[in-house]
Amino acid sequence: MSPTDRDFLFHLLQTPSPTGFEMRGQQVWADWVKSYAPQVTCDSYGSTWATLPGKSERIIMLEAHADEIGYMIKHIDANGFLRIDRVGGSDAATARGRRLTILGDKGSVSGIIGNTAIHLRRDEAGSEKAPAVHDLWVDVGASSAAEVAELGLRVGHPAVYQDGPMELSHQRLIGRALDNRIGSYIIAQVLKRLATGAKKPAFTVIFLNAVQEEIGGNGAMMATYRLKPDLCVCLDVTHATDTPGIDVTKFGSVKLGGGPTLCHGSANHPLLVQRLIDTAAKAKLPIQHEASSRFTGTDTDKIFHSREGIPSALVSLPLRCMHSVVETAHLDDIENTIQLLTQLVLSIREKEQFCQTLE
Repeated sequence: MSPTDRDFLFHLLQTPSPTGFEMRGQQVWADWVKSYAPQVTCDSYGSTWATLPGKSERIIMLEAHADEIGYMIKHIDANGFLRIDRVGGSDAATARGRRLTILGDKGSVSGIIGNTAIHLRRDEAGSEKAPAVHDLWVDVGASSAAEVAELGLRVGHPAVYQDGPMELSHQRLIGRALDNRIGSYIIAQVLKRLATGAKKPAFTVIFLNAVQEEIGGNGAMMATYRLKPDLCVCLDVTHATDTPGIDVTKFGSVKLGGGPTLCHGSANHPLLVQRLIDTAAKAKLPIQHEASSRFTGTDTDKIFHSREGIPSALVSLPLRCMHSVVETAHLDDIENTIQLLTQLVLSIREKEQFCQTLE
């Protein structure tokens, strides 16, 4: 990863982009990809895509999602404390004592999710439970509801954790929002390599950075209907199951640093998945495998059945500690995923079809 690419990744990860309020992050992404794509477009809800023309007008879409989990102000009491609700799958069990950035009308406001001292929490039976989200309270330094209003805050403003990215030893990257702005970064890097490479793709390539995946894939569904791709590869994160306490017989075996995973079943088209397998083998890239018998839990579920059906596949980056402020990825997995998607696009021939047929 070059210093310039690292700066872009860290800027993208640090920029608040909670579900439904993604435009700060989308602007960062759009400003970067404009250097490599002749056209960058945004729809009415904020999904943003870059288009790289190919030899054909047929389209392969590479898709990631831009949004991150967070919170939203639900109530402001007379003493200036805020009560919050979840935006997406935020984990209230890890919330107490964390710092927040709240996106208000007058700009960003810092706050903390309170943590009553252990001395004052009576738990004589030793069975203290994790807090529910309605148990959480936020202090922004105000002493009244009027002082909260003076800060430009009201019910409905979103918030994200302040924790930013950092690197650990042995090629580890940690932080909040790797789910899935690491995907946004990866598709931008694929765009860069295709745009600057000697070999040009046969298909036109659309790089879609979709909104609102964390609450059901709304952005991907809207944009796919509009863009009408002929093929789609979705990029998201998946659970690395190589940490203590995870039963691989229940959740499958996925190792950090073992390469991206390919998903099998449900939304994943067998011919496109096989092409990914063949591409990885030819390029000598490591891959892992996951089963999806009913649904993938990603934007793939909202894309593959659009219109007449779009041959789709899901490629996932192994991630430890998902939906926390210490989500952990491996830099080698990131690079191998970029290479896999780049080589996949270049492998597809101009008149190639990915269709099941009867004998």
